[in-house]
Amino acid sequence: MDYVVRHGTPEDAEAVVLMHTLAHEESYGHLLSPHFFAARREAIPERVDRRRPYLNGPGPRILALDANNELVGLADAGPGREEDPPAPLELYSIFVLNRAQGNGLGQALLSAALGDSPAYLWVLEANVRAQSFYRRQGFRLDGARGVLPSEWENMPELRMVRD
Repeated sequence: MDYVVRHGTPEDAEAVVLMHTLAHEESYGHLLSPHFFAARREAIPERVDRRRPYLNGPGPRILALDANNELVGLADAGPGREEDPPAPLELYSIFVLNRAQGNGLGQALLSAALGDSPAYLWVLEANVRAQSFYRRQGFRLDGARGVLPSEWENMPELRMVRD
């Protein structure tokens, strides 16, 4: 299947939040409680309002649409948010819906968001599939560990870096 990969705009905010919510459910359904997902769904209107200005920001906000013009993937990146980042560029997020996985779309989104630049990202410790994907893209674990905030149920995460 062919996909259109383009920069997001504020007008995409609702589609982005709905797709992101579904992607979280698909990716993390076995890792987080039903309460977490119920809270995410309840907060959709507020999340759409917060996403609009973000999509108007300077960093790459990359979207992938399928042949039906439905949003099936996203990636965004920007300056490292840590005080002393291991690379200047951070991959903030990347998601591809299950129905669009396995055909190189994730790699295309990653390339559109980061190019070949040195970068880093944080990945859930329990998300072995994502870690494998990132390793194939040249990332490696650098030993840094973190814990997500309580609204993310204090899930442990690992940092991966690409030189």
